[in-house]
Amino acid sequence: MPLCSSGKRIYTTEASAVDALLEAHIEFTFRKGTGPVTIYKCEACGNYHLTSKGTMHTTLAEALQNGKLTALRRGREWEQKVKK
Repeated sequence: MPLCSSGKRIYTTEASAVDALLEAHIEFTFRKGTGPVTIYKCEACGNYHLTSKGTMHTTLAEALQNGKLTALRRGREWEQKVKK
């Protein structure tokens, strides 16, 4: 995956950055106040990055609130069990 001069991963579209944000929360369990919470457009490279600073992205907040993220995590857990 390409990196910005800042060392962060590059997402070329806002949609791909939001997908990566959700994927990070499906794949990993973050303690409160840690982990990525939103995305931003980088002034250095013009692409998008994840960040742990700022207000939580609305898509992530909705996925946490409506249980979608929990359901996606469970699905991922089952996928991993089936692969074993």
